[in-house]
Amino acid sequence: MGRRGSEVEPARWGPMLLLLMGSVSFCMVYIFMSTVMRPSLSGDSKMGSLGVGDGGKSEVEVSGDDGVCCKGIPDLELWGASVKWGTDFKVNSSEQCCNACKAMCTGKDGPCLCDSWVFCGNKKACGEKFGECWLKKQKDVLHPEKQDNGNTIMWTSGIVFGKGEGIIALETEYGTLHIKLLPECSPHSVAYMLELLALRHCAGCHFYRAESRGQFWDINGNHIKAASYGPPFGLIQGTLEAQGVTFDPIPSEHCPTIRRGSVAWVGSGPEFFVSLANHEEWQKGYTVFGSVLPEDMAIAEKIAQLPTKSDVWNNINVSVLEKNVPLKIQRIKLGLSDLNLSAD
Repeated sequence: MGRRGSEVEPARWGPMLLLLMGSVSFCMVYIFMSTVMRPSLSGDSKMGSLGVGDGGKSEVEVSGDDGVCCKGIPDLELWGASVKWGTDFKVNSSEQCCNACKAMCTGKDGPCLCDSWVFCGNKKACGEKFGECWLKKQKDVLHPEKQDNGNTIMWTSGIVFGKGEGIIALETEYGTLHIKLLPECSPHSVAYMLELLALRHCAGCHFYRAESRGQFWDINGNHIKAASYGPPFGLIQGTLEAQGVTFDPIPSEHCPTIRRGSVAWVGSGPEFFVSLANHEEWQKGYTVFGSVLPEDMAIAEKIAQLPTKSDVWNNINVSVLEKNVPLKIQRIKLGLSDLNLSAD
């Protein structure tokens, strides 16, 4: 009887049904993404709780689905030699200040003239300094100088990497994954990675999950028509929490479509993964903070082929490595001729 009532009054119930269907669809996607990347609480305690770039774009592009990123970290003042004084250069937003720095770091005229910026955007706190944009050059952009940070700081700061800069190495016994970090898109995430880099160790960091592309994605990471979306899900997953170091959850930042080579957090970290495939079906649910250089993806594929054992995380079948793969984080310096960067 109720069904018949909905048939004779479609105008009344139609909008409500559409809203309900939309809500259910959103919830199903969220639940699936969470379970795919998160082990059950009864699993190995080492796995922790877990929580990936863009269609048709290069794996090392920093532009997202919604345009080019240019973000900084509030309540942070970076030091460094000034290449443009804020007293003589005022802009309307931190994004404009960031873009002014990026304009001096195109890679076309040699090394970046600007690799960091500081903006005063709190009108009340800044007073006459409101709008000041200081463009700076660090002695070591992988270890930027901090003048101060905290809730009482009125400045917003960020860093910029040019070609050949901002690349770190994740060393494993199977080879080294070179990762281009994306500070303009995920500044908090990159700040954490630079903290790990400064430790000169990452004791406890390792890969523990490995799943190949199977028969579902081709060698370029493209989904094969009519194939399943997993399992396997085409990824290697691990943790970047160093022993003896307090980890603070990282806020959600740049969440583009996951592409082959994307390096992203699971939730708020420190669990992370490297995607071996393009995952449009995951929508935009993960903070991407870097991308593996294309020539190193063969190493990620090699790790994905290591012996595994089956496990079940929240009713999802996953493949866990029989033996964890330890990671070391190292700094590197490559010339432009050493890199296969098709875009910035």
